[in-house]
Amino acid sequence: MGSRGRRRGETRRNTNALVIGGVAAVAVIGAGVGAYALIGSGEPAGSTSASADDGKPEIPSGPPTAKEVRAAADGFLTAWQHGNAAKAATYTNDPTAAKKALADLTKDAHLTDLKLAPGTRKGAEVPFHVTSTVSYKELTKPFAYDSALTAERRKSDGKVFVDWQPSVLHPDLKEGDHLETGEAGDPPVKAVDRSGGELDTKKYPSLGTVVDGLRDKYGKTAGGTAGVELRVVRKQSADEDGKSEKNALPDKTLLTLSKGTPGTVKTTLDPKLQATAEEQVADRKKASVVLVKPSTGEILAVANSNPSFNTAFQGSLAPGSTMKVITASMLLDKNITDVDKKHPCPKYFTYGHWKFQNDDKFQIKDGTFKASFAASCNTAFISQAPKLDDDSLTKQAQSVFGLGRDNWSIGVPSFDGAVPVQSDAQMAASLIGQGGVRMNPLNMASVAATVKAGAFHQPYLVSPDVDDRTLAKAAKPISSSTASKLRELMHYTAIAGTAVKPMSGLGSDMGAKTGSAEVDGQKDPNGWFTAWRGDLAAAAVVQQGGHGGDSAGPVVRKMLLAGG
Repeated sequence: MGSRGRRRGETRRNTNALVIGGVAAVAVIGAGVGAYALIGSGEPAGSTSASADDGKPEIPSGPPTAKEVRAAADGFLTAWQHGNAAKAATYTNDPTAAKKALADLTKDAHLTDLKLAPGTRKGAEVPFHVTSTVSYKELTKPFAYDSALTAERRKSDGKVFVDWQPSVLHPDLKEGDHLETGEAGDPPVKAVDRSGGELDTKKYPSLGTVVDGLRDKYGKTAGGTAGVELRVVRKQSADEDGKSEKNALPDKTLLTLSKGTPGTVKTTLDPKLQATAEEQVADRKKASVVLVKPSTGEILAVANSNPSFNTAFQGSLAPGSTMKVITASMLLDKNITDVDKKHPCPKYFTYGHWKFQNDDKFQIKDGTFKASFAASCNTAFISQAPKLDDDSLTKQAQSVFGLGRDNWSIGVPSFDGAVPVQSDAQMAASLIGQGGVRMNPLNMASVAATVKAGAFHQPYLVSPDVDDRTLAKAAKPISSSTASKLRELMHYTAIAGTAVKPMSGLGSDMGAKTGSAEVDGQKDPNGWFTAWRGDLAAAAVVQQGGHGGDSAGPVVRKMLLAGG
């Protein structure tokens, strides 16, 4: 594509863990490895054994040696195992933070009988296995997990320390988080589908993060009673108004000492379609998909190949050419172009000192806007940048498609998309879904649904009738003329453009748009696909999947077929 976007978002685990969990990559501990033995001199690694020509001691530099890494790890883990938080902290590069976190681990998480077993060093990283007992009042239960530490040389004196991060204590801990054992903050919930059947997270692994989100929002009101748990308590961040961020990650249960009584929360999910979504992402790396009902906004299925983070709802990725649906609506609304109007699609177009081009540098001579849309011609959209204001696309996305206003309330945490006001080359790049534009499959499924329904219906997973919450509305309804023309453009793309293969044989009431989004540092772009068929609309992304029609298209096709 012509411009380059940056992918934001981290992978974080939200699903309930087994008693022994953590980082699979460090599960290299042999059965014969015992607890950590007390060794070492009791001092951080790194010494000044040589002198420079001026008589001053030479400061060691470069990566830590194997001996230095092991010495730092030995000292830290030995002191930690013996319950000496102050001494363990001296082996880290942030002793103040480490001392407090280590002390709080014992005080708040109630871990006893701690044993630490090192794994095989990998460069400056040392994996280790933790076994312990969680004791709370009369309740006790074993708790084990894997973690890792990394050694780092301090530039000022060359000494080697453990690079302190909260994840050293437990891989699910981020800055500001802590482990806590006690009565659960929120009672557990039993999520059920639209027909009342239980949504088992073992059967539907993608729903682990969803159930966590439902518990966070509805646990106190769903009628359940709390149990006793060891859990990750997330740092409570706030927006500029002092309100908790609605897309923040919920707390995560690591170990249940006594089960509470779950309350029931009904969702809009369809069990058959959810099963199909799980199947589609299971054998793909970094794939996410969402299926919605255009006429209502009900979310019928959501799945992620990485169940640790709900990219489908909370991802923040450049959507590539699927964004051209929104851009096309803006050009049509402003009467800048029309479906069958002659429209430029040159090999190149320069704007804001950036030279944009099409995939394989193709061009369409004497073509129409419909032909350019179907072929996903970048320059056909970039060439219109001189006719637009810096905020034109932002206003269109917000007022017509309900995106980027941070006011969706779907029932669990979500990211509502972002189309920031930009200028020059970045503004032009936004027209083709690069620059600063960020979306996820939920957002792009909603875009296709808006086109199909002729109106924006905010997607939701839990009916607003459950808690009387207000759903977001579009400030400016899409015009019937523009909606009709967008359906024509997307239908033509599905029968004669880049979406032909995935949409083949799906009837006449359907339309689609492909997308590929370049990401800095990635060899292959992220593949996107959004489409509708009847009263179904779906969107998928396969990160580093390449062309959207080849990677994400088959996922969306299966979802539309499964919906009948």
